[in-house]
Amino acid sequence: MQANKLVGEIDWDANLRALYYDLAGAHSPEVIRMMLTITSPDHLLYGSDYPYVAPQVLTQSLARMKQYLSEEPDLAPFKDMFLWKNAKWLFGKTEEKPKAETTAHNMIVRIAEIEVYPQHLKEYLEYANEVDRLSIEREPGVVCLYPMQSAEDSCQIRILEIYASGEVYQNHLKTDHFQKYKQGTLHMVKSLKLPTMKPLDPETMKLIFKKQR
Repeated sequence: MQANKLVGEIDWDANLRALYYDLAGAHSPEVIRMMLTITSPDHLLYGSDYPYVAPQVLTQSLARMKQYLSEEPDLAPFKDMFLWKNAKWLFGKTEEKPKAETTAHNMIVRIAEIEVYPQHLKEYLEYANEVDRLSIEREPGVVCLYPMQSAEDSCQIRILEIYASGEVYQNHLKTDHFQKYKQGTLHMVKSLKLPTMKPLDPETMKLIFKKQR
């Protein structure tokens, strides 16, 4: 008990999130998605377990991994990060921290238009900030959730939403943190519009995500 008092309260989630994990062994899309509930995409690295794994098995396993990382819409933007970019940065071979590859053509982009009842504004903002933070931290395909408040009317909220694909968006709606936000704020929202926007210049849009964040 005395040792625990000296150490203090441990933030287990933060400690797990700070670790780096290799994907050697029984990796699969499901395993990677599970890992991404614990940590961020820049903390996952491909591992071969060579020489303990036979070369033929290693080659087949790597080919399968490359295939599903190319085909799974929510994981495809992180393929190069998982396979080599994260390791190269971690071991000091490059100074630039890896970023996900983002394609504009299959993305969902919209600006949610929300009006909140004044008496619930403070509580609503707490819910909104929490769901935005958790979505960005835990869901690799959620590219952007950027809430904004009107300078003229504080009850007018706009959220810039960008999802890597329709599948990512549907999966987002099923998450515990989104459901908590949705159910907890139903009585706080006076009106809600969710117009989906179409980028006028998808090629230029791709350049946005190559810029330094």
